Amino acid sequence: MTGAAELEVFRHLYASVAEEMGITLQRSALSANIRERRDYSCALFDAHGRLVAQAAHIPVQLGSMGRAVAAVREAVELLPGDAVLHNDPYSGGTHLPDVTLVSPIHLGRSRKPQFFAASRAHHSDIGGAHPGSMAPVDDVHAEGLRLPPVHLVRGGAVEGELLALLLANLRDARERRGDLLAQWAANRRAQTRIEELAAEHGVATLAARGSGLVAWTAARVAELIERLPRRALTFEDTLEPPQPGAGRVRIHVRIARVGRELVVDFSRSSPQLGSSLNATLAVTEAAVAYVLQLLLPPGTPINEGCRAGVRIVTRPGTVVDARYPAPVAAGNVETSQRLVDTLLGALAPAFPDRIPAASSGTMSNLSFGGLHAGSTFAYYETIAGGAGASPRGPGAHAVHTHMTNTRNTPIEEFERRFPVRVARCTVRRGSGGKGARAGGDGIEKRLEFLAPARVAWIADRTSAGPWGLAGGGRGAVGRAEHVRKAGRRALGARATLSVERGDALELFTPGGGAHGR
Repeated sequence: MTGAAELEVFRHLYASVAEEMGITLQRSALSANIRERRDYSCALFDAHGRLVAQAAHIPVQLGSMGRAVAAVREAVELLPGDAVLHNDPYSGGTHLPDVTLVSPIHLGRSRKPQFFAASRAHHSDIGGAHPGSMAPVDDVHAEGLRLPPVHLVRGGAVEGELLALLLANLRDARERRGDLLAQWAANRRAQTRIEELAAEHGVATLAARGSGLVAWTAARVAELIERLPRRALTFEDTLEPPQPGAGRVRIHVRIARVGRELVVDFSRSSPQLGSSLNATLAVTEAAVAYVLQLLLPPGTPINEGCRAGVRIVTRPGTVVDARYPAPVAAGNVETSQRLVDTLLGALAPAFPDRIPAASSGTMSNLSFGGLHAGSTFAYYETIAGGAGASPRGPGAHAVHTHMTNTRNTPIEEFERRFPVRVARCTVRRGSGGKGARAGGDGIEKRLEFLAPARVAWIADRTSAGPWGLAGGGRGAVGRAEHVRKAGRRALGARATLSVERGDALELFTPGGGAHGR
C-alpha cells in the first residue's frame, strides 16, 4: 500500500486518535457544558507543532489551537508525563473560559516529543466578576483568571499547589477540578494510541505520513487559490454597538490573489473596544481557516496545510487583533461569527453556486450562577438559531452554525442540576428569511428561576437580521426579555442583571437569511 491510499488510511488513523480524545474528555468531565453540550475540542500536532489531525469538534477552538500549542512550546520545556495549561488570549488563546491543556508525546527514548496532544474545553466558570465568566465587562481582568503556560502535571503527577490556587478562584471548584482532570485523561489517551501506532508502523513512518497529509491539504488549498478571480473581493458587515449610542462595530475584509498567495486583509476593521467584542488574532485565523475548509473538496484532510499560501493582514489593536488589556469574551463567540459572515459575503460572487446566505450570526450566549442549597453553581450555554439558505435548498431550523458546533443541555439534566425550569423551548416559526429558499428558523426559550442568580446575556443580530443572497430576505432579529411581576424589560444585545425567584427570561434567536427571490 503506497501513495494516496496509504495517506488516506493514516488520515483516519490520526483523526481517530483525536476523536477518542474527545470521547474520553466528554465521558470523564463533570460539567453539563462538557458532558452534555460538548463544548470542547481535541487535536494532534507533530514534532514541529503543526496540526496533523483534529476531531469533528468546534471550529473556533480548533482553528485557534495551534497558536496555543506554539505558546506552550516556546514558554516551557515539555518532558515526559507533563501537561501544561494555557488560556492567555494575547499569546495564542481565544477567551479565558477556553482552557487548553497541551501534553508532549515522547516515543522510545527520544528526549524531544514526536507529537503533542491538545485538548481545549470551555469551562463553565474561570473566575472574574460574573458567574460563568462571559459577561460584558470593560477589561480582561474582570473576565476571569488569565493563565500563561503553566504545568498542571509534571512528570505524571498533578501540581497540587497550582490546582488548589486555581480552584480557590473558580466557582463550583469540584466541577472545575473534574473538568481539568478530564482534559488530562484525554491527553493521556492520545499518548496511548500514538504509542500503539508507533509500535505497529514505526516512528519514522508516523512522522512521514503526518507531513504527507499536510502537503496533501496544502496542494488542495493552492488549487483553490488558483480558482479565485484576480480581482479583489471586498465585504463589510457589522456588530451591534457595544453601548447604547455608540456606533456599530465594523468588520471589513479584502481578499486578493497576489501571485500564488491569498491575502486576507482585515486592517480596515474597527479599533478595539472597551467591551468584550474584541477577537484575538487566533480567532481571526480560525475564521479564515474554517471558511477555506468549506470550499475544499470533500474528504480533504484538515490540518496545517489549510493555512498554506494564506496571509492574514490585520492592524494590531483592532476588534480582529486585540491587544492587552482588551476584554475578549464575546470576540470568541460573536465576532468570530461575524468574521465568517464577512468572509462568505466577500466570496459569494466567486462561488455563487456554493455560498449560503448568512446564518443566525450569533451564539446567543447565556450564563448565570449563584448560591443555592449551600453550594455555588455556574452555567453557560449557547442557543442555536437558523441556518442560512443556499442555492441548494432552504436553511436548517434550530441548529448551531459555523464557528460553534455544540449541543443543547437536555432539559431533564438541566433542571436536575440547576434551580431553573424550562417552561418553553421550541422552534421560532417563521423567523427565517423569506425567499425562493427560506432561511432556517431560530429558537424561542423561556427559563423560570427558582432561586436568585446573576445572569449575563451576550448576543447579536438584534437590530438587523442576517442577510440574504440573490434577492432573498433577511432573517428575523433576535431579542431577550427579563420578565418580572412588575413587567417586562428588553435586554438588548448584551446585558448583566440580577434575577429573583419567580423571574423569567424569554429568549428568541435569529433566523437565517433566505436565498433567491
